[in-house]
Amino acid sequence: MSLKKQDEMDHNAWLKTQDLTVIETAFLTTLIWLDKRLRIVDYLELLETMYYRANLQMPKSHTEQYDLDNKFWYWYPLYSLGSLSIIAYLVAAVTGALLGFYYSPSTAGAAAQGDPTAAYDSLVMIMTDVQFGFMLRSIHKWAAQFMTAAVFLHMLRVYFTGSYKEPREVNWVLGVVLIALTLLFGFSGYVLPWKQLSFWAAQIGVEMALATPIVGEWVAQLMFGGFTLGQATLVRMYILHVFVLPFVVTGLIALHVGIVWVQGIAEPH
Repeated sequence: MSLKKQDEMDHNAWLKTQDLTVIETAFLTTLIWLDKRLRIVDYLELLETMYYRANLQMPKSHTEQYDLDNKFWYWYPLYSLGSLSIIAYLVAAVTGALLGFYYSPSTAGAAAQGDPTAAYDSLVMIMTDVQFGFMLRSIHKWAAQFMTAAVFLHMLRVYFTGSYKEPREVNWVLGVVLIALTLLFGFSGYVLPWKQLSFWAAQIGVEMALATPIVGEWVAQLMFGGFTLGQATLVRMYILHVFVLPFVVTGLIALHVGIVWVQGIAEPH
């Protein structure tokens, strides 16, 4: 993709003829300097043209077609659920990264003697010894729960307002994938403390995987490291929760929001 050759306008001479403040002059001087080297303005204009061409291909919204104006005002608060789920995701990501400095994904410990595992010990250490550790874990926990609830309610809003219909069906499928990954996020995080509730939750996960026809045993091996729980299970959950899902979910959220940006918000049908 090529761009037209830049014009030969003397930007510096033009700048001197303008009545600008010091801040405006500094900003425009910097922009001109960068534009001569990186052609920033040309690419911004190209992106703007692509955006308007994409939007011109979209059909009229329900409100525009029937001239409804603000008759559906009572739905508007529910249109913030998507943004709220993204904010909760960012809060959970930041707090989770900070918790990762202290968490130890290890099942080492004399379980036969009733001693806790290293994973649970690190959790207790975060809650009791790390400054603001209790608050940090609580924020992470509640942000995750809030995100799950917000995503679920967001999908209900999309369904009951008919926002999944043509031409937004692809984004609806993408949203279904995102809520599935959100639940997987929650499950993998629930296992990490490796306490009684975590252990038996993982055991339920193994049984569910084994109950899946044809690929059940393969899924159990891949997700849980075998048919019995142990160090391999905890490491897989840790890798999934910290290294795999964040990148996948962040990329899909960016794509999801990008499609909404191009298509616009769908009013209630």
